[in-house]
Amino acid sequence: MKKNQLLFLAIIFFVNQLHAQDAKMNAFITNLMSKMTLEEKIGQLNLVTPGGAVTGSVVSKDVDDKIRKGFVGGLFGITTGPDKIRQAQDIAVKNSRLHIPLIFGLDVIHGHKTVFPIPLGLSCSWDTTLIERSARIAATEASADGIDWAYSPMVDIARDPRWGRIAEGAGEDPYLGSLVARAMVKGYQGNDLTKNDAVMACVKHFALYGAAEAGRDYNPSDMSRLRMYQFYLAPYKAAIDAGVGSVMSSFNEIDGIPATGNKWLLTDLLRKQWGFKGLVVSDYTSVSEMIAHGMGNLQEVSALSLRAGLDMDMVAEGFLNTLKKSLQEGKVTQQQIDAACRRILEAKYKLGLFDDPYRRMSTDRAAKEILSEEHRRAAREIAAHCFVLLKNNNQTLPLKKSGTIALVGPLANSQRNMLGTWSVSGDFSKDVTVIDGIKNVAGSSVNVIYAKGANLSDDTSFIKRVNVFGPEIEVDSRSPQEMINEAVDAANKSDVVVAVVGEAADMTGEASSMSNIGIPESQENLLQALVKTGKPVVVVLFNGRPMTLTWENDHATAILDTWFGGTEAGNAIADVLFGNYNPSGKITATFPRNVGQIPIYYSHKNTGRPYDGTGFPKFKSNYLDVSNDPLYPFGYGLSYTTFSYSDITLNKKHIIPGETLRVKVTVTNTGNYDGEETVQLYTRDMVASVTQPVKELKKFQKIFLKKGESKEVTFSIGLDNLKFYNSDLKYVYEAGDFKVFVGTNSQDVKEADFVLDK
Repeated sequence: MKKNQLLFLAIIFFVNQLHAQDAKMNAFITNLMSKMTLEEKIGQLNLVTPGGAVTGSVVSKDVDDKIRKGFVGGLFGITTGPDKIRQAQDIAVKNSRLHIPLIFGLDVIHGHKTVFPIPLGLSCSWDTTLIERSARIAATEASADGIDWAYSPMVDIARDPRWGRIAEGAGEDPYLGSLVARAMVKGYQGNDLTKNDAVMACVKHFALYGAAEAGRDYNPSDMSRLRMYQFYLAPYKAAIDAGVGSVMSSFNEIDGIPATGNKWLLTDLLRKQWGFKGLVVSDYTSVSEMIAHGMGNLQEVSALSLRAGLDMDMVAEGFLNTLKKSLQEGKVTQQQIDAACRRILEAKYKLGLFDDPYRRMSTDRAAKEILSEEHRRAAREIAAHCFVLLKNNNQTLPLKKSGTIALVGPLANSQRNMLGTWSVSGDFSKDVTVIDGIKNVAGSSVNVIYAKGANLSDDTSFIKRVNVFGPEIEVDSRSPQEMINEAVDAANKSDVVVAVVGEAADMTGEASSMSNIGIPESQENLLQALVKTGKPVVVVLFNGRPMTLTWENDHATAILDTWFGGTEAGNAIADVLFGNYNPSGKITATFPRNVGQIPIYYSHKNTGRPYDGTGFPKFKSNYLDVSNDPLYPFGYGLSYTTFSYSDITLNKKHIIPGETLRVKVTVTNTGNYDGEETVQLYTRDMVASVTQPVKELKKFQKIFLKKGESKEVTFSIGLDNLKFYNSDLKYVYEAGDFKVFVGTNSQDVKEADFVLDK
């Protein structure tokens, strides 16, 4: 029998197995629902938190009693391990009438107890295999702690670094964001959700949350449907296509209707156009928050949400307390309640909870796997791949493992700030600081002189707002000048200064938008004093967003952006500083020169009067006071070595539908170190029925080259890579002229022309 015939038979067998499994699940749930009262069905729609990891001011009350009555479908926010979760599950399966198990969720965003770099940092690795591995480890640890459901990945495209939650996503590009979304879903869910080390992923925030006006959290996101489809929806769709089990609605409004009550979004687009059959959950109290949006009282907004296609109400308890009345008044139907209940029960069934409600609660497995040596090694390796070298004058980096280093800055010895935002289960007491990492890697041959140098901020009112979750910004008893003097003295005694500066962990994340995204003044003063010493100053930057670093770029000798590196941050940073690993990260969100350039992103469109970068002509689309160009463009990142690119060669200048364009370029390592390079390919459609961006990322390859080595890199471009959404929202291609660009970032590229014929 031929291979194709065997493959066909295997597919038929697999499809039949799926149909049989679905039939078994449907029969089980139909039988269960036939026994449920209306109140118990509505109870399944109720997701509550007993406290712990919460992101709102409301905490659920009388949780145990509601579980006994069958009025709770799931719990989230428990971070204290499997024993606490087991106690709650006992109430559901032993003391409620129908013994329906609870589902347990948690914000597992970039690791569980072993914490990896923040998602924005992870995306800068441009390595989906490593990103998937981080999610797999997170699922392994979270499931051992009793978690069934991870509220991740966040895939919101974000082009405004003032928005604090840019830290949680993959940056500004829909293609790269889609690849990251798929990798995360696969890492969390694996190939079988019933396995005890798999968790159900939840793609969020649906939709467009990253386009919040003014970069201010929870704000409206207002854009055309065409812009939605072309630039913002792709990563959500990628997660759906990857089989994600659940979707979380967003806080923002779309077309004047909040996402949580938006029928076009949750039903017409998500379910009808994209075919999603899983569970849709609200964000934290986003049902009741529609009252403030001006959509009605709690009963009205709850009914609106259910009719829109929402299944589960997180914390607001609008469904629990109003849906029965709305049913009696004809504002919702029994069919709508049943459909939502069924989808929640299906999720529990797929997770294997009806077979074994305790399958993800293992004290033994938690003790063995959580923060294991293997997981910590992975965290260290992955973190090093995420760091981005932004500047390196005079080959100051890598540092020598000898001599004297002045290690200064408020983040050089701060365990509290290694993990970054959304590390709800992380234990900062287990984190490796930068000073410890340097000592671990460099050993006794390096003399390290440490000085704090500055507080993260000296603004007491700002400090109070940042320190909501604990003392991330600690104020020294000494005066700012005393600390600077100590740091300058250390610098004068050293060969090189390593200044570890930037943001506290929760200066980014939810409800952490900023209008000023530069280095805080207290630290800026420190850096200025250090530069005046004349010693080489290496800036190690902790940040959850692109920052305005014009002064630092002009005056620092080297800049290494380490984001928030996680549990093994200090070791990973030292690995890179001393050359044990040659940095290969590339930024995935553009760095502006100042906040006045925001929003700034590489895939912008031309105006009718485009500025070509020459001079300051009048009546062109440019600023009077600053260049249009960013400080660091999308895809930018240096290495300790250098790479050169040949001109592009194409296998043909004209292609027709069905043909493949092969794009080749030779990359040579022209420096003195072995290293990795992310080769990036962009295209531009020169003439189209709707205007197109000046560049769009279509492909990339991460390659390793020994010093002096060359490699020919080949990309294949087909019709799907040249499609776009037209004004009828149809995904089409159009014949005409195209440009293809290949280079080390979105700005420094080689280019060639080709034509797509009819």
